[in-house]
Amino acid sequence: MSDIIRFEGISKQLGEREILRDVSFTVKQGDIFGYLGPNGAGKTTTIRILLGLLKPNSGRAYILGQDVSKDEARRKVGFVLESDGLYENKTAEENLGYYARIYGVAELAERIDRTLDLVGLQDRGKDKIGTYSKGMRQRLALARAMIHDSELLVLDEPTAGVDPSGQIEMREVILNMAYKERKTIFLSSHNLDEVQRICNRVALIDRGEIKLCGELEQLQREMSGNEVEIETTEAITESLFAELKSLSHFGLRGRKDKTLTFVPPEGVRGADIVSLLVKRGVEIEGVSKKEASLEEIYSAILKEVEPS
Repeated sequence: MSDIIRFEGISKQLGEREILRDVSFTVKQGDIFGYLGPNGAGKTTTIRILLGLLKPNSGRAYILGQDVSKDEARRKVGFVLESDGLYENKTAEENLGYYARIYGVAELAERIDRTLDLVGLQDRGKDKIGTYSKGMRQRLALARAMIHDSELLVLDEPTAGVDPSGQIEMREVILNMAYKERKTIFLSSHNLDEVQRICNRVALIDRGEIKLCGELEQLQREMSGNEVEIETTEAITESLFAELKSLSHFGLRGRKDKTLTFVPPEGVRGADIVSLLVKRGVEIEGVSKKEASLEEIYSAILKEVEPS
């Protein structure tokens, strides 16, 4: 897959404050890329550089191989920022028409109809924005970002302030954009649950530096510590528990009620542990391999970089 976004050693200073420090990452075609970090970490500055609104002090940033400062690159991007920038006293169709004409979109009426349909607002196109809920406004802002058939969507906290049902609707729209419309999405968010649900790759920035970047599933496996939970139909006996503890190579970590937790070392499979238990007459209810949540990964990484 080709790189849709490429940051190469980006650093940015504002006065004497270093906002970004040697930031490098790539976003591949088709990614829903989650960009995470606490307040003041550098997320907004990264987005401003990506959109060509700020120039880095050093390093280069590219969109589809074009430097982000070039008009060619900017025409391929749609964005939704914290302020939706919609005109309150105009209808949804009028808002989209205004931006579509700026981009020189052909077959204007058809394009507006189709884009409203993509975000589930086809029956509200003639209503003024002042009558819209926060969630509807965000979906319309996303429609505006796509009106010129942008290849990359940059979304900054797209569900902030949106109620739970609106968040679900927005999440569905984003997934449709990625998988049905084949858009690449760069999503900056504090909502870790949302990111875990929809993103396939993530990066974590803190104090201007990238602390972690990669495939979310792989990061979850790496951070889980290979933990295996085995649920039995009945609580195991004290004698068997003592035997399991003595077999240190199986990595027994603990037990709770009818659940045994193991962290087996490399070369020992969960199947080996199950086989031993079955031979000892234990009936197995279920086996699961725990994966670290994004929240656990986020907390662990930030804890590592806290000053002592």
